[in-house]
Amino acid sequence: MVATADFDALIRTPIKEILEGIDSGKFWQIHRSTIVNASAVESVSRDFRGQATVKVKGRKENLVVSRPFSHLFKQM
Repeated sequence: MVATADFDALIRTPIKEILEGIDSGKFWQIHRSTIVNASAVESVSRDFRGQATVKVKGRKENLVVSRPFSHLFKQM
């Protein structure tokens, strides 16, 4: 799924293909099925277990950051 501030769209392209075609400095994979625009990250929070979640500008829900990708937010 591709989610923007305005709409969600279901796509059939494998996430690996998407990652190969985008700038890894601007777009970060945060979960096996989720890529975010780094400039759209509003905030990062952690729960008592250390599980990170990301608040993306224009979206109501927070997105979960899986453990293999949590290193992206260590300094935030």
